[in-house]
Amino acid sequence: MTEKSLIIVRNRNICFQLASYFVFLSLLAACSPNADKPVQRWQHAVEGAYAANISNDATLSVVSSIHHGISLWDLENNALKYNWFQQQDSSDNLVLAADISDDNSHVVTASRENFSVWSVETGQALGYWQVRESSIRDIALANEARSVLIGKGNGTVVHVNLNTGRRLEFLGHQERINAVDMLPNGRIAISGSNDFVAYVWDTETGQVIYRFNHPSRVTMVALDASGRYAFSADSKKAAYVWDLKTGKQITALKYTNRQEVFSTVQFSPDGSLLLTGAPSRKVSLWQIGTGERIKSWRVTPRQDTRPAGAVVYSAAFRDNSQIITESSSGYAELWQIN
Repeated sequence: MTEKSLIIVRNRNICFQLASYFVFLSLLAACSPNADKPVQRWQHAVEGAYAANISNDATLSVVSSIHHGISLWDLENNALKYNWFQQQDSSDNLVLAADISDDNSHVVTASRENFSVWSVETGQALGYWQVRESSIRDIALANEARSVLIGKGNGTVVHVNLNTGRRLEFLGHQERINAVDMLPNGRIAISGSNDFVAYVWDTETGQVIYRFNHPSRVTMVALDASGRYAFSADSKKAAYVWDLKTGKQITALKYTNRQEVFSTVQFSPDGSLLLTGAPSRKVSLWQIGTGERIKSWRVTPRQDTRPAGAVVYSAAFRDNSQIITESSSGYAELWQIN
């Protein structure tokens, strides 16, 4: 056999091996379930959403969009419960923040200048309030709509008792507020600011309980609804879970990216897992005890956007095996954990 013939045979063998390898990969992909794709997807906003929040038990979600106003969804049946339009009268008065109380009794929705509280049972508004002096950056609602917590652009956090009208201003921060949260009973609040600090404080007295320092501006904070943990994260590479009883750090989330910014946080009911969403479409599941990322997914982007992107507005545990997300693409999506 000539040298030229040997080269031809060798090339054919290589091509055959490569072809067999790719066939094997395709068969493997066909036999394996794609865990990166949602189990189900529902469209809740035709041309994307401005804000969304899922209830802690993943049975309700509130979505703000330009075409549908404010929509309250029954996630168990994917059924629209109410459409609220009162805060969508003009293009400069869009609802950009929302929260559902832990007991699922009420919803708060906020534009930059005002907020409204709605009854889940009747669909009626309890009232409308205007915020003066500065814009609303984030908002949280207590059970039975007893109180609301407002983070503002001028660095103040305001706690308002909606039953008595009592108003307390927390003045511990020096710069713009980025995120707020409070326990379901409204007594303990957490706030994060551009001043590199997250504070846990008493809404009755305004006294600081814990101070969590960060190396850069604090972009996300959250409290576990059961009162076990606090969470704080900054704009670079520091994200911590704290013991809410002692104020001591339990863990730091471990990731290799130069920075990872979070847009939503949720603790699992049993207190072992943490669920986060990001402006980069990314949803992650973390082990609280170790800080390790267990699994991650990417939510569906809007098809008409380039580059394809979506902000994960909210994520919640449906049960021990599934989670639900709402994103700026206007989709609610169900994901399998196991």
